[in-house]
Amino acid sequence: MSEYYESDRGTAEYLLFHYGDEADILPPELRAHAPHGAVGFPARLVSELLVPNLPGRVSRALDLGCAVGRTSFELTRVAEEVVGIDFSRQFIATAQRLQREGALAYDRTDEGTRSTRLQAALPSGVEAARVHFEPGDACHLRADLGSFDLLVLANLICRLPEPRLCLERLPELARPGGFLLITSPYTWLEEHTPTLSWIGATPAGSSHAALSDLLQAAFEPVLRRDLPFLIREHARKYQWSVAEATLWRRR
Repeated sequence: MSEYYESDRGTAEYLLFHYGDEADILPPELRAHAPHGAVGFPARLVSELLVPNLPGRVSRALDLGCAVGRTSFELTRVAEEVVGIDFSRQFIATAQRLQREGALAYDRTDEGTRSTRLQAALPSGVEAARVHFEPGDACHLRADLGSFDLLVLANLICRLPEPRLCLERLPELARPGGFLLITSPYTWLEEHTPTLSWIGATPAGSSHAALSDLLQAAFEPVLRRDLPFLIREHARKYQWSVAEATLWRRR
């Protein structure tokens, strides 16, 4: 895994990505140029994709690749129990501290060494005590993890060294009739995933087609849509990406 995900810089950028609002992320003088609909991605996964499409509250949800925890907390709006797992021990420690303390200060990079002190806070209306965070490897999850009514893999598969190993475990984790939400910008990079392990993204096929081939025996498709997101590096540099979101139901 990239050292970025264990660094203070990476943690601060993800706290801003997960908990920052538009005023925190976009300078006023640049907002006219900004993709406003791309802010708040971790919460929008639940509000835009799950709340309208789930039949009701579920018993148990898994947020695989939970980073610093925003989607895990948001999932308590639709699930009685949530397990959040990430390979980064620093991300997990950060999510656990926010869970305990309710708020956490961090530094947003503005320009060079100039920064602004901000605070990440638990969103209102979530039930933080219903979330359990733990470090784990999505390609080699512990055997006694159990089963779930809802699985969420947000922008994870193109950061795994062996994404097929992760995807092959999903049918075992999903209860019959349960739901699976996968989002990904399909940014396949050698630093994260050896080329031979990429899902699709070849002259012969697309990532969506390859993902569908891997899932269709156990899951039926429910929804497919684009979901943009924005990660700020500093006041004038951003990563604007568009994830493909697919929602599936366990056969």
